[in-house]
Amino acid sequence: RNIPRPASMRQWSALAVMGLLNNAIPFSLIAWGQTHIESGLASILNGTTAIFAVLIAALVFKDEKLTGRKLSGVILASVGALVVVGPEALRNFDLRSLAQIALLGASLSYACAAVWARFSLSGLHPVMAATGMLTGSTMIMVPVALIVDGPPETLPGATTIAALGFLALPATAVAYLLYYRCLNLAGSGNLSLVTLLVPPTAVFWGAVILNEALSLAAFSGFILIALGMLVLDGRILGSILGRRNPQNN
Repeated sequence: RNIPRPASMRQWSALAVMGLLNNAIPFSLIAWGQTHIESGLASILNGTTAIFAVLIAALVFKDEKLTGRKLSGVILASVGALVVVGPEALRNFDLRSLAQIALLGASLSYACAAVWARFSLSGLHPVMAATGMLTGSTMIMVPVALIVDGPPETLPGATTIAALGFLALPATAVAYLLYYRCLNLAGSGNLSLVTLLVPPTAVFWGAVILNEALSLAAFSGFILIALGMLVLDGRILGSILGRRNPQNN
């Protein structure tokens, strides 16, 4: 397609860092965490990405300042995250508690990746950015996997291969082509708001396929996180206030 490749080692290094922050670290934390908590709960905790992204972007970029509205959204969503995790997670610290913290760590890594991408990769073609990032993460994770688990002794079953194929193609390769396109249009803070769409979908399919049942605290926390994201975004809230005060339009 004649898409220009990175012209310097600095850009290749930036892609490797992006692969670490946006793939290697969060994918590993999520994959491990979901061996101990429900997929719906994992997706709700993943929604905290927007909190971290807005805070980090405000520290780095002048045009993404932490306004009063954004701060209110961050506080609201943070309370939601605390409700989801629950105080018992700290009182009775176990593998389940650690798994929830791992999901929060993944969200923090995603947020750092969004800011890093805007800071260092904004000039790259979206296809090149996605390709370079996934290549970098592969070069990082293949030796790690071989060191930790060794070479596979047997091939996985057909169901596992199909699941990996779905994760690799539509859920990763195609998704990141859209990711970099949206990053250039919406900014790193707004980009992370897409995580609002993940929990309802994951909770639904987790219940239908895996017979998962989440607690009332999890749903209550998700509502607070969702409200916090809507406040962060501001467009829906601004539209409502605009209708109530037409003289301001």
